[in-house]
Amino acid sequence: MAAKRDYYEILGVSRTASVEEIKTAYRKLAMKYHPDKNPGDKEAEEKFKEVAEAYEVLSNPEKRAQYDRFGHEGLRGGAGGTGGFDFTDFHDPFSLFEEMFGDIFGHRTSRGRRGSRHTRGQDLQMKLRLSLEEIAHGTTKKIKIKKQVVCEACGGTGQKKGSQPIVCPTCNGRGEVRQVSQSIFGRFVNVSVCPHCRGEGKIISDPCDVCRGEGRVTGEETITLNIPAGVENGQYMTVEGKGHAGPRGGPAGDLHVIFEEKPHPLFTRHGRDVVYELYLSFPQAALGGDVEIPTLEVRKGGEELPEEDPNRYKHVKIHIPAGTQPGRVFRLRNKGIPEVNGYQKGDLLVQVKLWVPEKLSDRERELLEELNEMENLKPPKKSKSFFQRFKEALNI
Repeated sequence: MAAKRDYYEILGVSRTASVEEIKTAYRKLAMKYHPDKNPGDKEAEEKFKEVAEAYEVLSNPEKRAQYDRFGHEGLRGGAGGTGGFDFTDFHDPFSLFEEMFGDIFGHRTSRGRRGSRHTRGQDLQMKLRLSLEEIAHGTTKKIKIKKQVVCEACGGTGQKKGSQPIVCPTCNGRGEVRQVSQSIFGRFVNVSVCPHCRGEGKIISDPCDVCRGEGRVTGEETITLNIPAGVENGQYMTVEGKGHAGPRGGPAGDLHVIFEEKPHPLFTRHGRDVVYELYLSFPQAALGGDVEIPTLEVRKGGEELPEEDPNRYKHVKIHIPAGTQPGRVFRLRNKGIPEVNGYQKGDLLVQVKLWVPEKLSDRERELLEELNEMENLKPPKKSKSFFQRFKEALNI
């Protein structure tokens, strides 16, 4: 499969192009490559679809930001095909064209007559808080959401059982109305949704008593989410068809789940790396030795312990060389966060900190005062800088 072209290149705009510039570029190219203007030209049809896909991403602020940061893989979020969700969903390029232009050619394309339409349900958006451990290993979550669901009394039709809807007298069942106008460029046909039946082509004659003709009622649904390892704070996934149910049998909207990373008491995330602050006493830093470091992997039986308890996690042993200075970082390979559905994995970075006690016993103070007098334990004096020596030479 050939690699996808850059969306900015497809539309011929810069990466800093405004929404209006992107829209103008799309209109020009969509008109140029529309199949009705290029009958039988498969290459033009493919370019028409390519232009529509590029416009749909770059005209959407969230999708554009995701694409700018991660490219084409970012739109799929690495989660494509898992559990029926994806980071983006492209619409029919012909529908996108007609939404912007109407059918300017005065007739339908070879795809056939559209017929009656149903209103799509609204999308839902929710935030899902995840612990760093869940992000590191992936997790399954069951969430209960309140939304508009299909009315069971009428099966979502909005029509009382035993009765039948009637054909809309305004559009004669087509679900749309047309207005024809003439210009110097030719005949233009403006196609719009029928205001009477809202594009459905039919009108409820005897509304359902439960949903009052809407075909949907307020309810709730429990959804299982399979979340891959490595997702980032602010990243999101789309669960298709799990938004609000559409009125009178219309397709359901989508559910957008935005990930929110909970702070961890022991670890801090930096991209795919995880930082652990290791506090050493002065003797430990000076003498060196072996220490055990907790990792993000929970040990058997540790699930019941709180996150702040180091005994919850499996440990690895590292050697601290004698004379280790505060701020030094030890890198433990492949102990961090994995790439979303990828093969690379971050590291665990162990940063050395010096532990200074706030209270001392008399004996401890006596020993420290004795050590403080030893010349080897005193920090070296900084040599004078060139600028300082220059000033002294000039007696400034």
